[in-house]
Amino acid sequence: MPDLPFGFSAGDDPERDKRNKDDDAGSGSGADPFGGAFGGGAFPGGGEFDMSQLGQIFTKLGEMFSGAGTTMAGGPGSGPVNYDLARQLASSSIGFVAPVPEKTSTAVADAVHLAETWLDGATALPAGTTKAVAWTPTDWIDNTLDTWKRLCDPVAEQISTVWAQALPEEAKAMAGPLLSMMSQMGGMAFGSQLGQALGKLSKEVLTSTDIGLPLGPKGIAALMPEAVEALSEGLEQPRSEIITFLAAREAAHHRLFSHVPWLSAQLLNAVEAFAKGTKIDMSGIEEFARGFNPASLTDPSEMEQLLNQGIFEPKATPEQTAALERLETLLALIEGWVQTVVSDALGDRIPGTSALSEMLRRRRATGGPAEQTFATLVGLELRPRKMREAAVLWLRVTEAVGADARDAVWQHPDLLPSASDLDEPAAFIDRLIGGDTSDIDNAIEQALGEADAGEGGGESGEDGTGRP
Repeated sequence: MPDLPFGFSAGDDPERDKRNKDDDAGSGSGADPFGGAFGGGAFPGGGEFDMSQLGQIFTKLGEMFSGAGTTMAGGPGSGPVNYDLARQLASSSIGFVAPVPEKTSTAVADAVHLAETWLDGATALPAGTTKAVAWTPTDWIDNTLDTWKRLCDPVAEQISTVWAQALPEEAKAMAGPLLSMMSQMGGMAFGSQLGQALGKLSKEVLTSTDIGLPLGPKGIAALMPEAVEALSEGLEQPRSEIITFLAAREAAHHRLFSHVPWLSAQLLNAVEAFAKGTKIDMSGIEEFARGFNPASLTDPSEMEQLLNQGIFEPKATPEQTAALERLETLLALIEGWVQTVVSDALGDRIPGTSALSEMLRRRRATGGPAEQTFATLVGLELRPRKMREAAVLWLRVTEAVGADARDAVWQHPDLLPSASDLDEPAAFIDRLIGGDTSDIDNAIEQALGEADAGEGGGESGEDGTGRP
């Protein structure tokens, strides 16, 4: 796996060792005594100790222990991820945020309305937005956290339960108290990293769909004025054109997510499938069980050492590889379709559309917010190179069969191009042009069978594909 899912360490931590050495020597000057545990350190700016900040330190300590007590007691913060802590740390890292001026909100709404008008001529999918808003970073956190829960919970739950499942029966009784404590501490560790990551991401994303997922409420088109302003400073295009371009991308994403009912569920299912493929190296577990000393539960330094040994590090599996490929392909198809539709709608109206599209592609290719967040929070590293191939495929499909036939491909997941089609689009286009309906017939037959099963047993899924 490219990055360990949050809450795990590969072992050595030079910064932690340095802090421990400083503590043993009785030296605390010039260092954060809490090791960045509060999402950026106890001292603003990471400077030297200031007695005037002592009250802030005690406040943060009280908040941390209060949250720990709630988690241990099974309160609102309990679970695989402590989302209360995540929200608090994210808000703390953002700091004060001024409300969005009404003039800016109006400009965003006008840009989305104009973009929707232009998109009507470029795609058969109708408008999917019911409202256009301008979000602050805090608004983004509040409106997307529920979706992040759905993305992070499957991975965190699988990792937290696979420990106990992998232990031999005789080791479970001995290590039970430790595993329970580690699960509770893991919830706080996950929440801490989630909060820090989302706080950073909230100041970088440009729209609610910037990472390719429907993070916000359905039908709400949202732009982030602060991030858009920062982006505009380094570009030659007029700010009004940049806002309209981003509004068109946001509106195009919402057309897909609103009118392709199975799409959101398919994305989340791919993440869940990745989580369920998580495996643990039993050799590390067995070695840990043989050398486990229950007395270590009372020693905080021993607990920290155990948590950072990496013995519970998940290992990549064939199931995870397959799930990752499905997720990468689906995200690439979404981004490629959006680029094709937006370029068609805006190309003759905004001269800088091609340059802006290439800028965003390079932003993703160089490890932008989407790739970093997925790698940190879910353990998935997306390959943005597939986005270029997907855009080329949709462009060729449009030229060959037209926009209506192109958009009809989204009627069922079985009709979509595969990963191999992204590399060799000619065969996929030949199937469309040649009238090969085998995939369509199979998809219709499957859908009818699932509908009959749903009527008979009430087990039909909610995503339009029969999946729970």
